[in-house]
Amino acid sequence: MRFKIAVHSGSGAPPEAIELLARRLGSSREETRFSQSGSEIIATWGEDAPVAMASDEREQVGRRAVLDILSDVCEGTSELKYDWYAVSAGRY
Repeated sequence: MRFKIAVHSGSGAPPEAIELLARRLGSSREETRFSQSGSEIIATWGEDAPVAMASDEREQVGRRAVLDILSDVCEGTSELKYDWYAVSAGRY
């Protein structure tokens, strides 16, 4: 399942917010892979998640996993703020 991480509109994030986050995330964490694509980051999660799980349930669990990773990364540094970012599911 793929998710897009973008700057949350109206968050007051600096122009380099995505680049700062991409550097901190690296290419993967836990079972999630990350790749920067312009002004957003694509997160790929759950390639090993149970297929029997309903699509919307997988989406909720995956989005929560990505948000938890963002929270951990942002808490670990003073240069990032968790509320700068939005995570949406979809085909990217």
